[in-house]
Amino acid sequence: MIEEILPHLYRIEIPLPRSPLKTLNSYLIKGEDRFLLIDTGMNREECASAMLAGLQKLNVDLNRTDFFITHLHVDHIGLLGDLFTGTSKVYFNRQEAGILQTDITGVRARWEQLAAVFRLNGFPEEELQKSSELHPARRFGLRKRPEFTIVKEGDLLEAGDYSFRFIETPGHSPGHMCLYDSARKLLIAGDHILFDITPNITFWLDMEDSLRQYLASLEKVNALDINMVLPGHRNIIGDHKKRIVELQQHHRARANEVMKALEDGSKTAFQVAPYVTWDIDCDSWESFPTQQKWFAVGETIAHLKYLEEQGLVQGRLKDNRILFSLV
Repeated sequence: MIEEILPHLYRIEIPLPRSPLKTLNSYLIKGEDRFLLIDTGMNREECASAMLAGLQKLNVDLNRTDFFITHLHVDHIGLLGDLFTGTSKVYFNRQEAGILQTDITGVRARWEQLAAVFRLNGFPEEELQKSSELHPARRFGLRKRPEFTIVKEGDLLEAGDYSFRFIETPGHSPGHMCLYDSARKLLIAGDHILFDITPNITFWLDMEDSLRQYLASLEKVNALDINMVLPGHRNIIGDHKKRIVELQQHHRARANEVMKALEDGSKTAFQVAPYVTWDIDCDSWESFPTQQKWFAVGETIAHLKYLEEQGLVQGRLKDNRILFSLV
């Protein structure tokens, strides 16, 4: 689906097969001389077919196209390697550019470090190996890496009739960024604010207390004068302040579920996760797909770390597992 949202600003809907996210919103801005494409979809045939068909319909010349990638998740950056050309600028944040430019040895070490954290938090070994192998980042990532044009908070980007300021919004990922056009009161939000679903706030090797940083980023965006939010998935929203309140309430409720799970004794994050309400069509925790358990446990760890920083729970190492308990 292609939709003109505002003059010369289009949404191209990119399918995400077998993903609960369903689709990605890729945004294209037409200028007189150049185009700007924001986020791309995964490096897989279904995404490429939809993207190339959309670009052709909009008469986009990739040799005159620049890119802005909101963050490193594979559904936002995976297809970039097949789209950028030698004349493209690819605007991206410094922290995640460093992660993506790690060599193969470093990538392998990173996955081993992450697996070690999940193992400490009680993730069963057999499911851990399966989840790691099936992770979308390993299957549908960049085919080749561009030379990134690094941007930071407050930098400006002119694209056609639009004048954007980069806004750093870490939380959903370590270096997540949004674009804000103050004249149009427009925010291109990536996965910072979603309206039909809640952004996944998980554990990161590269972040201290990702949930605390996410909540701080929500407050930063709450202060902006915004009439329209263009999110990375699902529907476009107008009232960002109302949605921010809902997201804050969601994380308070999830934190309360985590604490309630500890009332009858210490648990690993993997043992806490079944007590949390997840928006997935499964009858029980045991019936969760392994990959969804990975995401759920990652988010549970993030909430436990947040509560630990708040002085409400404490974690201790016992028999090569981290057990959390109420303070």
